[in-house]
Amino acid sequence: MGSETAATPVPSRAGWDGVWTLPNLITLMRLACIPWFLWLLFEVGNRTDAALLLGALGATDWVDGWIARRFDQVSDVGKLLDPIADRLLLVVALAAMVVDGSVPTWFAVAVLVREVLIGLVGLVLLAMGARRIDVTWWGKTGTFALLWAVPFFLAGESTAFAHEAFAIGAWLFGLPGLVISWVAGWSYIPAARAVLAERSSRGGG
Repeated sequence: MGSETAATPVPSRAGWDGVWTLPNLITLMRLACIPWFLWLLFEVGNRTDAALLLGALGATDWVDGWIARRFDQVSDVGKLLDPIADRLLLVVALAAMVVDGSVPTWFAVAVLVREVLIGLVGLVLLAMGARRIDVTWWGKTGTFALLWAVPFFLAGESTAFAHEAFAIGAWLFGLPGLVISWVAGWSYIPAARAVLAERSSRGGG
């Protein structure tokens, strides 16, 4: 929902008109499924079902964005909520899988550090009264790849899906996703400078 670049702007619904949309409902359902994932992984000890759930949640990240653009339901709320859901899902899933031992620790740390840094930058900009920075197409692409890599790592360690193909798939999605997400993260630095300059200009005027 928030993945359009400046070259292809999409009008956004504002106010209450932008709250009650199908894409936002799907995003909220993704957030609600996070405790279910933790329950499957730790209480039930079922890596297979946990991996399937993560895969479904990763797929819905594309679905809600497609619905928003296809049916003119892009909204200001969605642009804020969707990246939060992506980030929270990645952080919780990777932290849980480090504890579970189903993902390489260095890979999880590399992703988590990036997500925490981007989140902190967003909070600082919010605290300073600057406008929010929209997620770029590259940032969304990196996150989407990582959302597929994570369940592949977990599936490769499960009883039902313990197969070399899943391990290969995890790296095919994971390494490009990691590189793209960090490159996209660096691109937010000039964007942050621009919104701070814009804020200073408004304050000075």
